[in-house]
Amino acid sequence: MDFALTLLVVVIAWQVLRVRYQRARIALLGRHLANLQLERHMETLTQGYTRAIHEESETRQIQVLTTFAQTESAVATQVQSLANTMQKESAPAASMGTLPFCLPYAHRFLPTLARDFRELLHIHAAGLRHVVDNEGGWDAKSRAYHLSAELYLLQHSCHWFCKSRAVADARLMLRHQVNHQTVLDSVSAMTRSAYQRWLQGDGAR
Repeated sequence: MDFALTLLVVVIAWQVLRVRYQRARIALLGRHLANLQLERHMETLTQGYTRAIHEESETRQIQVLTTFAQTESAVATQVQSLANTMQKESAPAASMGTLPFCLPYAHRFLPTLARDFRELLHIHAAGLRHVVDNEGGWDAKSRAYHLSAELYLLQHSCHWFCKSRAVADARLMLRHQVNHQTVLDSVSAMTRSAYQRWLQGDGAR
């Protein structure tokens, strides 16, 4: 009975700590997003690309895709701004764990399982700029495909930072009906290689 009570107390304490920790993460990222229109621009693009795909003719698809040039540029610029402002945060504040579940303050006692969200944002910023500027020389539809994947991966990273990797995976599947590995396979090769190095702890830049 004493063991069961002790276990219950530990579980409750952990849940309280986890909720507090996650709320602090959400608030931190929210402060940096407050002066940006990043979420609105991302929604415009993801919905717009879906609409373009459902156009009957390829000519019409390309016409629709070209209307988003200004929004695409704005997204790339604002993600870079987010990466730059997040750089002002301390390493502990920007730390995120690689475990599927949320383990508050894991960086303090399991540093090998911690990764830097600031570095990850710079990967996303560089990757988005690479695709927006079409440095890969893709046609309009391929470019939109890669850019959609870049946006999905960015959303996944933000959810991972605020909640956990498992929650990020679930939200990605729920919102876009695609899993994390498929998204990673669909971003540009530059983003994918940098992301994989970051995930392995080899450094992002």
